[in-house]
Amino acid sequence: MYPILIVFAFGVAIAIERYMAITKAKHQNIEVWEQVQPMLEHGRFEEAQAYTEESDTPIGKILNLGLGRQASVRRRDDIEIAMEEGMMEVLPTLEKRTHYLALFANISTLLGLLGTIMGLIAAFKAVAGANPADKADLLSASIAVAMNTTAFGLIAGIPLLILHAVIVTKTTEIVDNLEMAQVKTLNLFGEVSKKD
Repeated sequence: MYPILIVFAFGVAIAIERYMAITKAKHQNIEVWEQVQPMLEHGRFEEAQAYTEESDTPIGKILNLGLGRQASVRRRDDIEIAMEEGMMEVLPTLEKRTHYLALFANISTLLGLLGTIMGLIAAFKAVAGANPADKADLLSASIAVAMNTTAFGLIAGIPLLILHAVIVTKTTEIVDNLEMAQVKTLNLFGEVSKKD
């Protein structure tokens, strides 16, 4: 049961770190977008680029690449490719270590099953040489101890799976918002260039 507890502790630590990092990234992205969007709507691309260049947020990196490309090239496809490149740089930082939560959930469950099997093997060995009158009591007590390991593995594994689902959902929400900001930016480039 100690290995299960260690795996669970690592999983909870990763879940807390990822939750905090993703929540922070979400709020920072919203702040940057609220500052940059009016600049884009009014065609102040140099000002927007200067602002995003200083930003260390995922949305800032993506928009900065698009704005940098927009200054030298007017083709929408080239700007879109630059922003996609930014998205590919940002995604691994948003998704890092999240997959370990599912892994630790599975490991916890499997360690619980392993503990149960080992407990049952030990129980049957102990019963084999026991007094026939005591066999039933020994066997039921040993099986109860062995089943506790499975229960503990599930108690650790289920919350880790839930945490994994929550963090993946929050990460997907951020990615969707980044893609939406990317499309809106491309559309704003097109609208401003039509006015020119």
